[in-house]
Parts: sequence; C-alpha cells; structure tokens
Amino acid sequence: MTHLPLKAGLAALALFSLGACSAYAQSVGEQEYMRSCGTCHGVDGTSNTPFSDLLTVAPPDLTTLAANNDGVFPMLQVIHMIDGRSGLRGHGSEMPIWGDRYADDADLAGTYGAELIVRGRVLELAEYLASIQQ
Repeated sequence: MTHLPLKAGLAALALFSLGACSAYAQSVGEQEYMRSCGTCHGVDGTSNTPFSDLLTVAPPDLTTLAANNDGVFPMLQVIHMIDGRSGLRGHGSEMPIWGDRYADDADLAGTYGAELIVRGRVLELAEYLASIQQ
C-alpha cells in the first residue's frame, strides 16, 4: 500500500528545501560579493564606481561575462580568476588573490577544512556572478 499524501508531502518538502538552499546560497554569494568585490566592481557588478578610476587596471563589467562568451557563463574561468592561486590572474595583476585571503581567514579549520571553506566561498561568489548576467 502506498501513501500518496506522504509521498506528495515529501516531494513538496524536497522542492521547498532546494529552493530555500538556492535562495540562501544566492544571498551568501551576494554578501560575499559586496564584502570582497563591490568596492572595485560596483554594487551592481557593472564597475560604475568612483573607486575604479583610481585603479591602474580598470575592472571589467561582471554582468557581461556570459554575453562576452557566446552567451555561456564561463564558470571554471571565473572560479580560477576569483581564487587566483592557479596562476591565472585577473586584470593583469591588480586583482587580489582571494584564495589566499580566504585561506588565511579559515586557517583555524586545519589544512583540509580551510580548503573546503575557500572553495565554498569562491563557488558562492561565482554562482552569484552567474545570477547577475545580462
């Protein structure tokens, strides 16, 4: 005997949980963006900020990354650019190496725990950038 109301309820709960997790991740990514990137790239990601004029290399408009890549958000390249520890450096050499900074913040978690925290923060930020594409 199957319990359709129970299965339907569990399915609804799973869908709600996925939506809640997605909304939570976006808000965490947005917070990370405001804390780490907003000063140079602007609150809306278009790099329209008075501070960007003071930089030696102009920061790119982050809302056009997909448009500049045939409509596909370049997730892996963005992750590498944010992390900065792979040798791929954003904006020449002016962009901070966020992977190192995030690792310094997380060093109490131990070597492996710190790396998980770094990767999580970078991924949250990359997911947020994907969500603001024009």
